[in-house]
Amino acid sequence: MAAPSPAPLPVTVDDAVPADFPAIADLTVGVYRDEELASDAYLPQLADVEGRAGRSRLFVAREGSRVVGAVALVLDGDFGEITESADEAAFRMLVVDPAVRGRGIGEVLVTECLDRARAAGKRRMVLSTDPVMTAAHRLYGRLGFTRLPERDWAPRPGIDLLVYALDL
Repeated sequence: MAAPSPAPLPVTVDDAVPADFPAIADLTVGVYRDEELASDAYLPQLADVEGRAGRSRLFVAREGSRVVGAVALVLDGDFGEITESADEAAFRMLVVDPAVRGRGIGEVLVTECLDRARAAGKRRMVLSTDPVMTAAHRLYGRLGFTRLPERDWAPRPGIDLLVYALDL
């Protein structure tokens, strides 16, 4: 008889620190590349964690000491790409390790972004997502996000992104 699998470690969410950047880069690039969610041309941007740390707040989900998820919260500046006013925040590059999906880690990361945006006085959270990211769309729907089709956009020809929003 096989020994029972150990229970998973609790997941915590923290502000990312520079020591986390290589793990965030590996996780983000790996997921986007392996799941064919990004072109090869976009992978260097996904790997540039230090660059996005200067333009956003980075959060990591940890299981023990291992980074199992990450997200960038944009409270101001052009990194938000789809924000239209100072009242809006955005999050980008939400990623969860495929080995731990289904445990609510994405939801915990999004909730952290929502809480931090509210604390910063933002009135709306916006995000853009690829049409193929259906699991993420289900998460956004559960959390109360609604589609804003009038704000859908294409960063490049052939890359059509959907916009969702949640009033805070």
